[in-house]
Amino acid sequence: MIADIFKRLTGSDAEPLTETDARLALSALLVRAACTDGDYAPAEIKRIDRILSTRYGLDAAAASDLRREGEQAEAQAPDTVRFTRAIKDAVPYEDRTKVVEALWQVVLADGERADPENALLRMTASLLGVNDVDSAAARQRVEASQK
Repeated sequence: MIADIFKRLTGSDAEPLTETDARLALSALLVRAACTDGDYAPAEIKRIDRILSTRYGLDAAAASDLRREGEQAEAQAPDTVRFTRAIKDAVPYEDRTKVVEALWQVVLADGERADPENALLRMTASLLGVNDVDSAAARQRVEASQK
């Protein structure tokens, strides 16, 4: 399944991605954000599971399974572009801003904001086609919700 999504993302006859592909891409992107600082913290794992559960209406076991698939996909992907492309192609702009907000939730789940995480979020928002103003607003909403 993971090989299939990469094949569709890089093929010259790019097939439209399925909802399942977009879910896997989001899961992998969330995992990548959590791992960027070199510490895949339990708080980040819990946050990813909660985001996936809420976003897709999954029970805890299904959200955890999707996260584990995302971990495998993230480990096999050479770059972030593949995931952001899948999401950008499948998700309208308003929902992509929510993806950026979800990424900030994961990055800030451990209470720290490292430079590599900031760089990843700047790049990811840009690749998703989310402008700087909307990305900053997403971060500010997450920061405000944690106070």
